[in-house]
Amino acid sequence: MAGSSTHDVTQLLRAWSEGEQSALEKLMPIVYNELRRSARRHMAYQRPDHTLQATALVNEVYLRLVNFREVTWQNRANFFAVCSKLMRQVLTDFARSRRSLKRRGEVAHVSLDQALVVSPEVPADLLALDGALTRLGAVDSRKSQVVEMRFFGGLSVEETAEVLKVSQETVLRDWKLAKMWLLRELTGEKSREKENGP
Repeated sequence: MAGSSTHDVTQLLRAWSEGEQSALEKLMPIVYNELRRSARRHMAYQRPDHTLQATALVNEVYLRLVNFREVTWQNRANFFAVCSKLMRQVLTDFARSRRSLKRRGEVAHVSLDQALVVSPEVPADLLALDGALTRLGAVDSRKSQVVEMRFFGGLSVEETAEVLKVSQETVLRDWKLAKMWLLRELTGEKSREKENGP
């Protein structure tokens, strides 16, 4: 994003924080392409026949943002971190509703990025990943936030450090430990499922 656009985003976020609802309408065209890139990153881990598309995911995030009240936006990185979290929630809600409709036992699997797991062959169900991230958040919320921002949101180490107000070294350390923790959780969950049977 160009410097002037970054400045525009910051100004519009401040105006929106101060209650100017029209600022969101002005903001969306500026950030739309970046939100679509983020949505495509989220969708890359969905099954190929997923009915929700990146554009619909961005639209759903917009609808949820419209309902935000009294939010103090720190900066551009903070905005994209929140949008990434909303995208994860939308996809998780969608997966839950599909699972409740099917109830046949066949679960759609999503592949985890190689950066998230040690073995690229370990697939993970989106709901299992969401559950593992929620458990990680209960143990260490910052590590959970790092995963959400880096993996789903596509934020850089620098942007993640800026949002969380920690050093880049801390983000890298949290990222490494969180990946190991999630891998252990997800592979342990698969082992328990196999032991318990279908």
